[in-house]
Amino acid sequence: MAGSRTYRTNAIVLDKTKLRETDLIFTLVAQSGRQLRAVGKGARKPGSRLAARCELGCEVDLLLAHGRSLDVVVEATLVEAPLGAAPSYELLTATSALADVAKACCYEDADDPYVFAITRRALQVLGGACGELDGPHLDVVVAAYVFKLLSHLGYRPDYSACVACGDPAVSYFSAVAGGLLCASCASSVPGAEELDAGMVGWLRSLMALRFDELAAAPCDAPTATFLLALAHVWAATHLDCRLRALEFLLGV
Repeated sequence: MAGSRTYRTNAIVLDKTKLRETDLIFTLVAQSGRQLRAVGKGARKPGSRLAARCELGCEVDLLLAHGRSLDVVVEATLVEAPLGAAPSYELLTATSALADVAKACCYEDADDPYVFAITRRALQVLGGACGELDGPHLDVVVAAYVFKLLSHLGYRPDYSACVACGDPAVSYFSAVAGGLLCASCASSVPGAEELDAGMVGWLRSLMALRFDELAAAPCDAPTATFLLALAHVWAATHLDCRLRALEFLLGV
């Protein structure tokens, strides 16, 4: 209704910040793809239903009231809790890293429904929609999310051939250069990471395969960690921001 002080939307919880003694500020990505920041009054009180319904990664149906600087949560109904009732430490750290990237890729003044859709699906796969994931596969899904989402935003890596000369024989990766490089061109690019053929194939798979396909693909821990590190460098370079949760996941 035009002029209404309240509005309703589905949204995914990306972050919670303490406010005063009993309140929380929720950072969310709405179904439209906009980033929302809203106050949950009394959310930190013992037994608060609002806090329980708005945990990290949860999808909620919200009734919000417009405020001067921040909107206010009037009502929240849980739609989906992809992480389950008692997520593991590994799952929480992976989800936090994914949410960190999502926050950096959605904006208060821009609609982009793709951000909501890909974030919801990635969370479902992380949470076990395709079966419980081990540590390496959690890392692979997060890495794929980073490359897929940034590609949508215009930062798509070139994995077809050397980004500098077009040579199909590629064996290096550089976020600054924009993708894969041949050995000759990589010699003049500071920080280029050397890759074997298997890792090149994995990078291409992160873009080509769906999250559920990646979650079912055999992958060892060193490979997954290296892919996650490349995704972190790609995101930090092109978003020009520090992604602390992703850094923490790399250190776990």
